Order: sequence, then structure tokens, then C-alpha cells
Amino acid sequence: MNDTTATALITGASGGIGYELAKLFAKGGHNLVLVARSGPKLAQVADELQRHFGITVKPVSLDLADPAAPQLLFDQLQREGIAVDILVNNAGYGKLGGFAEVPVEESLGQIQLNLAALTYLTKLFLGPMLERRSGKIMNVASTAGFQPGPRMAVYYATKAYVISFSEALANELAGQGVTMTCLCPGATATDFASRAGNARSRLFKQLGPMDAKTVALKGYRGLMAGKTLVIPGLRNWLVVESLRVSPRRAVTAVSRWLMDEVK
Repeated sequence: MNDTTATALITGASGGIGYELAKLFAKGGHNLVLVARSGPKLAQVADELQRHFGITVKPVSLDLADPAAPQLLFDQLQREGIAVDILVNNAGYGKLGGFAEVPVEESLGQIQLNLAALTYLTKLFLGPMLERRSGKIMNVASTAGFQPGPRMAVYYATKAYVISFSEALANELAGQGVTMTCLCPGATATDFASRAGNARSRLFKQLGPMDAKTVALKGYRGLMAGKTLVIPGLRNWLVVESLRVSPRRAVTAVSRWLMDEVK
């Protein structure tokens, strides 16, 4: 990769918000390291971005739900002399269902990907950034992280961790040349809902999702400006603000209602 050009590493980059972020970074002249499970789809994205924007893209097919994956990725890039200037922890998933009903593998998988892998990657790539006194990190959370989430309890809890973790690190890193941004989208039109099983919920069917391109642009601009917390969309911002003053029991009840399926 070109040593004079900044490099952004984006996880979960084969579709949705990750893909839209990759296009924005490519348009801005960044080289890219794109990570996702889907090798063929990722290779297609890499080829597209290289042809359209004239930047270098390294696709890495890797399942970050494997506990060993973050270290493997870091070591590979170290061997190849690729310095990561911007880290975007976007990979994550959820699963609809009562906690007692969802297979334990699904619950632990969410914790591993949404929480453990994100933490590990941040730890690994933060060190070199601090040595250079230069870098940016963005963790993708969700407005779900501001409230309990019956029928998606583990997912909502992992996103609460991401928000708290990111805000704490933003404070720790102040004045050291590295910024931490947390992107908190609401419902977004990606493959997330189909995988999670809540595409027919009130949240998606009646309130309607934002498009991934708009969410990514808000996140990209917030990251480049060094903002700590980015909540795309006025409605999402108003919801988050209302949660701060609403009774917790009522917040939880509404959250449950939004997960109910509509015909």
C-alpha cells in the first residue's frame, strides 16, 4: 500500500453501513483494509472501489466471531507493513427472541463479535496510534444501547457496552492525538434485520429505517470532526434524549412493544 496515504480498516465491510463507509473513505483518498466473513462479496467490493477511486484495497476474509481472529488480523498487517490510521469497528449482529429461547451459541456469538472482538481490535490498533500520536477510531453502536431490549436482550446490552466503552476512551485519549467516535444509528435499511429476525417488527415496519448511505455519511463526518457521539437523524436524537428522562419501566415496555411483529 502507498505509505503516503492514510489507511482505514473497516470491519463488516461487505454490505450495509460498512460498505457505505468504505465508499466514503475511498472517495476521500484513503487506502482500505476491508474485513468480512464473505470472501467473494468482499473481493467484489474491493475490486469496485479500486477501479472507481484509484486507491488500494486489501480484502481480508475473516470471521471476527473467532476469538483468535483480531490477533491474526493485527499480526498479518504488521507483517505486511500496513499501518492502520483509522479503525472502524462496524461488524456486529443481533438475534430476535426471548433470552431463554435463543440458543446459547447465538447469545455468546453476539458477545464475542459485538463486544469482545471490538474491544480486542481497539486494544491492538490503539497502541501504534498512540506511538504516532495520530489516529481515529469509530465504534458502531446503536440507539439500542441507550435502553433495555426485551426479546433482543443480549444485543441491546452489547451496544450499551460499546457506548460506555467508547465515551470513556474518548475522555482517556484527549490530548494524545487519537480520537474516539461512537456512531449510534437507529433502525437502518441493511441486512441486519433479516439476519436478526426482526424485519417485520413495529420498529422496522411502522417507524421505518434510515438508509445506510445517510447513516454512514453522518458517521464519517462525525469521525473526521473528532466528535465523541454521533446519533444520525433528528428522530433518533429525540428518542435518545427522551430516554434520559423517562421512567425505566416505561422505556423497557415501549422497547418490547417495538419488537412485536406486525402483519
